[in-house]
Amino acid sequence: MSESIDFSFGEPEPLVGGWRDMATVHFDPFNDVYTPPLLPAGLDKLKRANAVHGRCVSFKAGQMANVFVDTSLVPLRDYRRACDDLETFGNAYFLRVENVFGQLLNLRHVPALNMRVMKDGRFKYLRPHGQDDVIFEAGQILHASHYDTGQDRYGVPRWAGALNDVFLNSEATLFRRRYYGNGSHMGYILYTTDPKMDKKKEAEIAEQVRRGKGVGNFRSMYINIPNGKDKAVQVIPVGDISQKDEFERVKNISADDILIGHGVQPSLAAAKPDNTGGFGDIEKIERFYRRNDVPQLVYPFLELNDQLPSGKRFEFDFDKGMPAAV
Repeated sequence: MSESIDFSFGEPEPLVGGWRDMATVHFDPFNDVYTPPLLPAGLDKLKRANAVHGRCVSFKAGQMANVFVDTSLVPLRDYRRACDDLETFGNAYFLRVENVFGQLLNLRHVPALNMRVMKDGRFKYLRPHGQDDVIFEAGQILHASHYDTGQDRYGVPRWAGALNDVFLNSEATLFRRRYYGNGSHMGYILYTTDPKMDKKKEAEIAEQVRRGKGVGNFRSMYINIPNGKDKAVQVIPVGDISQKDEFERVKNISADDILIGHGVQPSLAAAKPDNTGGFGDIEKIERFYRRNDVPQLVYPFLELNDQLPSGKRFEFDFDKGMPAAV
């Protein structure tokens, strides 16, 4: 008498990351630095992996550059890169360039990706490929950051509350790519009831199902139940993505949460309106954003003025380049 055989779909997968990653900052005695609460390399990759998030970061950095007043303190090129760092990582770093008398000449941007905080006001720049790290003594580096209430060594980006939404939006796109790349487009259960099917044939069918095109999200299963009722062979879809597609809904909801996390209006983030009326007067929206949100974005730079001499300070013009109100 034939026996039933079956195959499992695989084990549940845990979510990547979580709020435990932000619990605290630890001191790494091997590198003599404090570890950031969020992995900078991960934040850097995330900006490239998600269109909505990446657009918001770039837009906010551009707005911060638009209001910048050149006072010879820092070149615009360096300032723009610091803005991108601040919005991506929640931290931005400048190196003090001084003359032989110890007087400040200007500030130069130091990339935040590999910058780490040490003890006693020092900083370390981690260099790859076995190169010696660069240590900056106390007073050489100015550190701008978005304050984190959980610790005081590093800043955290203001959009951190939308981190899971950025992951979800990115993973929904990846799922969609797998859907099209899968070939069969859907996992299924192949169910047979033929009692005369020999073991060799069962094994051949099971192997063909197992080797079906597609990885990750798409799993199929073969079951033979001898003398089963109803039809001898059935293909049972596991759900039907073609008729009940949650992709658009997940993308839209997570995108809205990302925009809220960044505090950026949809029209400013190049989002498509859901209605024929659009988002309203974009100039009024931009003017409101410039007046109310951009000052908050540049506060971390203004806070550095306490460490700078008179005549060498950050200045901003929030009406710069804006059309006159009608």
